[in-house]
Amino acid sequence: MAGKIREEDVSTVRERARIDEIVRETVTLKAAGGGSYKGLCPFHDERTPSFHVTPSKGLYHCFSCGEGGDVITFVRKIDALSFTEAVEKLAGKYGITLRYEEGSGTSTSNQGQRARLVEAHKVAANFYKAQLQTPAAQHARTFLTERGFDPASWELFGVGYSPAGWDALRNELRSKGFTEDEMLTSGLAVSGQRGAYDRFRDRVMWPIRDSSGDTIGFGARKLSESDQGPKYLNTPETPIYRKSQVLYGIDLARREMAKAQQAVVVEGYTDVMACHLAGITTAVATCGTAFGPEHVKVLRRILMDDDTKHAEVIYTFDGDAAGRKAALKAFGEDQKFVAATFVAIEPHGLDPCDLRLAHGDEGLKNLIANKIPLFEFVLKSTVDDFDLETAEGRVAGLRAAAPILAGIKDAVLRAEYIRTVSGWLGMDESSLRKEVTSGNRSAPVEPTRAQTAASSQAANVEREALKCVLQTPHLVGTWFESLEESVFTVPAAAQVFMACVAAGNPLEFASAQAWITAVLEKAPDDEIRSHVRAMAVAPLPNDNPDERYVQAVLARILEMDAARRVNEIKSGLSRAEDSGDADEQSRLLAELLGLEKYRRDMRTFAVGDS
Repeated sequence: MAGKIREEDVSTVRERARIDEIVRETVTLKAAGGGSYKGLCPFHDERTPSFHVTPSKGLYHCFSCGEGGDVITFVRKIDALSFTEAVEKLAGKYGITLRYEEGSGTSTSNQGQRARLVEAHKVAANFYKAQLQTPAAQHARTFLTERGFDPASWELFGVGYSPAGWDALRNELRSKGFTEDEMLTSGLAVSGQRGAYDRFRDRVMWPIRDSSGDTIGFGARKLSESDQGPKYLNTPETPIYRKSQVLYGIDLARREMAKAQQAVVVEGYTDVMACHLAGITTAVATCGTAFGPEHVKVLRRILMDDDTKHAEVIYTFDGDAAGRKAALKAFGEDQKFVAATFVAIEPHGLDPCDLRLAHGDEGLKNLIANKIPLFEFVLKSTVDDFDLETAEGRVAGLRAAAPILAGIKDAVLRAEYIRTVSGWLGMDESSLRKEVTSGNRSAPVEPTRAQTAASSQAANVEREALKCVLQTPHLVGTWFESLEESVFTVPAAAQVFMACVAAGNPLEFASAQAWITAVLEKAPDDEIRSHVRAMAVAPLPNDNPDERYVQAVLARILEMDAARRVNEIKSGLSRAEDSGDADEQSRLLAELLGLEKYRRDMRTFAVGDS
């Protein structure tokens, strides 16, 4: 059983692993003011960015779904890792040596499963790449060269070759200290009567990497007809490889996608290579499965696909029946994008790799440039199946197109396509509209529920005060001691404040990140921890708030508390007058005068008037 990582090493990982760098491997971030960044939340579907990251605090928080935490939490949830595995992954990325309570160093027994499986794939990738240069791999090199790929492109994509024997990789992994169980779990080996043997043999190998660049699987293409296996063989589902969430080439395309606001979806490994070499560096492909909802989520996060963007997703399909079927499948996922979606059709059935061979880089660029809207392609290919020269054919075409039109969620776009299709059919627009309306039985889409904000002035001031306390502990100074639980009228705000009190003196912490971590540890439950994270990442009015601003906010909350107490004393004074209690009147009047002066002083400090 793995030993516990020393707390000081965990703290080092939190401090040195930049949360914005780690999040950017999954989510495209834009500046949000106050030193924060925002993007589309990776933990739920949304059209408007609610996900904030604040590097100076080492925290992230989604103001819509409430997910939040530090860099370790993010890696755990994104990669489905244990705490130890997440720390080990970050430590490896940032060159941090971890020590364990039950011993020193990172022995085999102390490494998490994910770290071991990633390391096994790293060894395999290097092994396959080296094998591509051997005499036995001449037919593999010929295969690549004949498809227009030179050694420089092999290196860029890490292409390799798996030897024809049964145990070459197994022996390599064994020599590096990997067990047969690890080889089987990783999908690199298969269990046989005589033990584990290599899954991939005599094939061209493409390493499949995640967005951070870790190799997590392989795609393999057979080279000999004597190979009884499928033409393409992929890594099976493993703890680190889930084909429904993987896009080949995402490690190379991710940054250019975000920059160009474009994603090109092709069908194979050689197609991705051809596109990138032709200058279409936003190309990716699925790995042994159809393009599905999890792939949509991956692209949306990278494109920051929201209502403010004009991003585009371009699918490449053949112009035949299979291509239309694939386009119809894509149509089902299309409306999960805000981005405009297109189809790039090669009329002669050439895939991007073959198109580049036949017509060079310009042929591929022209294919993408001549894209057409996905809706148009699906509708036109559907209508073209019918004989529009006959009344029966036109009616059949209308009825075939109607459910597709009904599936277009954008009402304005639907109306435009009704007009377009009516023109293709040569039929009255009202007939098609009636058919679309009568056939649309789908339930209305519920709008995304937005997080509601506190409406009262007091709640807003209390939140701003706690943001200052959490984010700028060095500027709060002795004002923190002037605050009491009673000044917070919102129960959650009061609990956040009490967690701050329990954490200690904010001036004694070396950084805001350390202070916030201490407050989180003192928070009574997950709900209050969520409030703490939200306030810790919510932008302040400027990137570098000064002492005057911070202390003015605290003076304002104290002035508001004093005003509430003034009203309470006035009520008590009125009751004392009614009862004729002269002593109580005198006491309350003296307290009122002192409190009024205190209120005016706080207001003067806060807003500068009297």
